[in-house]
Amino acid sequence: MTVTPTQAVPPLDLPLSVGGRFTIAAQRPQSFTVVVFYRGLHCPICKTYLQQLAARWQDFTALGCKLVAVSCDDADRAERSRADWQLGDLPVAYGLTEEDARAWGLYLSRAIKDDEPPLFCEPALFLVRPDGTLYMASVASMPFARPPVDEVLSAIRFVTEKDYPPRGDA
Repeated sequence: MTVTPTQAVPPLDLPLSVGGRFTIAAQRPQSFTVVVFYRGLHCPICKTYLQQLAARWQDFTALGCKLVAVSCDDADRAERSRADWQLGDLPVAYGLTEEDARAWGLYLSRAIKDDEPPLFCEPALFLVRPDGTLYMASVASMPFARPPVDEVLSAIRFVTEKDYPPRGDA
């Protein structure tokens, strides 16, 4: 399934590594909920990317955004990612199912190394409007070439200031 801009995003209701739950339908950011799907604890590129997001947490917050990092990892692996990678205030949700990953249009991979889970999602970044509709999606089939964090912040700043409409909905 492909998630299309201006349409409602699929449900997402997952536990958080620090307790509580992340539910996409309950989010009411001023501008966007930034949902970042990552491969899991085994991925060094995910570590670097999530650390960059965590370091810019205040910048996202200042732009009216809420962030969440999501993986197929179990509770232990998600907590290890949060703690070992020193992600600070960045919420880490875990337990993404194959069904939910496919509903969001994510690519899935099977383990090729011993430290990888049997099945995990490839990276993606979604900007979800306060009304629960998709504004923007960047979905990858490999761990490489993710949207640079500074460019994401710059884009959010631009689209909110200029009231720039979503694209790709035709």
